[in-house]
Amino acid sequence: MSAPSPESRPQPFSGQVIGGQRKGGQTLEQSRRIWQEGLFWALLSPLFLGTIPILAKVAYATGADVLSVVAFRTIIAALMLWTAVFIAKRDLIRTSSPAKYSSLFAGIINGVGSIFFYASLARIDASLGQLVNITYLIYITVLLRLAGQSISWLTIFRTGLAIVSIYILTAGGLGHPDWIGVGMMVFAAFTFAVQLVLSQRILIDAPAPVVALYIMTGMALVVALAWLIFPTDLRLITIGGWQAITLMGVATGLSRLTLFLGVKRLGSIQVALLSILEVVVSIVLAIILLGEKLSLTQLAGALVLLVSILLVKYERGLPRFIDWWQIIWRWRLRNK
Repeated sequence: MSAPSPESRPQPFSGQVIGGQRKGGQTLEQSRRIWQEGLFWALLSPLFLGTIPILAKVAYATGADVLSVVAFRTIIAALMLWTAVFIAKRDLIRTSSPAKYSSLFAGIINGVGSIFFYASLARIDASLGQLVNITYLIYITVLLRLAGQSISWLTIFRTGLAIVSIYILTAGGLGHPDWIGVGMMVFAAFTFAVQLVLSQRILIDAPAPVVALYIMTGMALVVALAWLIFPTDLRLITIGGWQAITLMGVATGLSRLTLFLGVKRLGSIQVALLSILEVVVSIVLAIILLGEKLSLTQLAGALVLLVSILLVKYERGLPRFIDWWQIIWRWRLRNK
């Protein structure tokens, strides 16, 4: 994968643009359009993500086991993306080897994390799971700093607001936790952060549909292997369960595609902060479809989260960051 020129990397400018890659000759209007497109995709992704926990509850209620739900919703998502690319834009399949293998690697990491995520939810409450999972914002911030990317004080403040809002939304969510389940969720959050940070670098050289395709393929390979090692009786899953799993697969595929379209334009930390909106989407759907109720405390948490999301309009362009891939590649060449 060729190293990007300095001009192709995200640059700050005097306008409200987050991480838009200003190529040579871009006008302020073009940069604003990139920001607006990124914001659209980044806000669309949590709408899909927020439906997945609700559909998972429906699948579990029909008797579907955790591993089957994780495996087949991911396989369905990968098959959907492959079908769409094969029909609409087949040339995307033949991408560069670095982009392909890097995306597969990121997908494998997230695939392992997804198994830990759903296994964790089988041991701890969903509220505690949401509270622990939000730590991926911290991991992303640390990883980006290690990569040489500076993080604005506004971003740090918004991260703090997001963590506080999830704590309020889950009403603390602590109680007497199962520490094994908590540890699983911490690991899952870390793998999601690694995937987002890796995808930000890969997306400099590859289109978002390509990255989404191969990351989802990597995830599918991991969960399919896990299911083959520990197979379950699929006859126990009802038609309603398969319908829920299929819809989960569609939502997963669309959420990953829109997620990476957003990351390509805004950067991983900004998209991660906007993706927290999925918690509110899940709560609203739970109220509408499952008859759950939102307390005044949770409403306050939702308002705090909304403030964190709306503050995105005051973010500025992402500064240049150290390209560690280029450094590693040159080190390999010198030591051959």
